[in-house]
Amino acid sequence: MPRFRIALPLFFALLLSGFAWIAGHTQTAGDGDKSSAPLGLPSEKHLRNVRQLTFGGTNAEAYFSGDDKYLIFMHQGEGVPCDQMYTMPVDTPDGKPAKPKLVSTGKGRTTCGYFFPAGDRILFSSTHQANPDCPPRPDYSHGYVWPIYNSYEIYTAKPDGSDLRPLTNSHSYNAESTMSRDGKKIVFTSTRNGDLDIYTMNADGSDVRQLTHELGYDGGAFFSYDGKKIVYRSEQPKTPEQIADYKDLLSRGMIRPGNLEIWVMDADGKNKHQVTHNGAANFAPYWLPDGKRIIFASNLENQKDPSGFDLYLINEDGTGLDRVTYHPDFDAFPMFSSDGKRLVWASNRNGKAPHETNIFIADWVE
Repeated sequence: MPRFRIALPLFFALLLSGFAWIAGHTQTAGDGDKSSAPLGLPSEKHLRNVRQLTFGGTNAEAYFSGDDKYLIFMHQGEGVPCDQMYTMPVDTPDGKPAKPKLVSTGKGRTTCGYFFPAGDRILFSSTHQANPDCPPRPDYSHGYVWPIYNSYEIYTAKPDGSDLRPLTNSHSYNAESTMSRDGKKIVFTSTRNGDLDIYTMNADGSDVRQLTHELGYDGGAFFSYDGKKIVYRSEQPKTPEQIADYKDLLSRGMIRPGNLEIWVMDADGKNKHQVTHNGAANFAPYWLPDGKRIIFASNLENQKDPSGFDLYLINEDGTGLDRVTYHPDFDAFPMFSSDGKRLVWASNRNGKAPHETNIFIADWVE
C-alpha cells in the first residue's frame, strides 16, 4: 500500500519508519512494558481502559476477526526486515499480552491483512512470489515519495498461514484489500488499468469490477457494516503540473503523498461524494457500526509534523468533526469491534525506541 499503510499499504510502513517516538499518557501499560507511562490522555474522552498489545518494532493496520477475538496486523522489527503478517488473540486468560504468530511466508513484503468474516481464512498482499527478498526502497532523489510495488498480489490462507492461494495474478499493484461483513465481496486497490483505482471481486477472486475511474490515487477502502457503502481515501491531481508529476512518478512505481480526502460511494461505485474538504492528509477511514459516522486519521491540526496524525470522527455528510486522540505523535489505522464497544489502533505513544509503533485497544465511550 501505499499505506503513509498514510493506508496505502506500503506507504504506511515507510511513513511509520520515519516517525519519531514520544511517550504517552492516563492508564498504564500492561505486562511486557517496563515503564509506568500512562497510555491515555484525559482529553481523550472517547477512550477508556487503554491497553497496549504489542511491544517493539513497527506494528500497524491491526484489524479484528469477525468474532472480535483475534487481530491480524503487520510487523517489522528485529529479525523481520520488512513487514510480515501476524495474528494474536485480543484477550488472554491471565490478561498478559499474547505472543504474535507469523502467518505470512516470511519472504518479500506483506501488507493489508484481513480476516474472512467466518474466521476460516485470512487475506493479505505479498511480494514474495516475485522475489523472496525485501523490495528496494523508492528513489528519494524525487523527494518524499511512496513506492507502488507491482509485485504485490493478493493471497488467501487459513488462519495459521497454511493453504496459501493467490486471488490475483495481474502483475500489477494489488493491495489494500478488505471484505464485506457477509464474506461475499473483497474491495481492493490495483494499477491493472494503469492508474490507482478501487475494484471489487468475489471472495474467490472472480467477477472483478472497477469502481473508480478518476485520475489519481484511490484506496484504503472499507465496506460499511451493512455492505451498502464504501469509504475510501482519494488524491486527485487537478493542475497540469500536478497531473504531469503524478503520471511521471506512477510510471516509475512511485507516488508523492499530499492532500488525501475521505470519500464515500455506494458498493457498486455510484453516488460518489467527498466527506472531508480540509486540504490535509486524511486516511485510514473506517465506519462506525451506525453506518452514519466515520473515524479516520488526519494531520489537519499539525501539518508541519510528519508524525502529527490524530484520530477524528465525522458524519458522512462532512459535519460534526470530533477529535478523538490528542497524543503529540502518530495515531492512525482505527477499527471498531463488531458491536462498536472497542477501538483498536496504531500509535507511537509509550515507545521505547525511535520510530516504534505499537497496537493499542480501548473501550469506546460515546
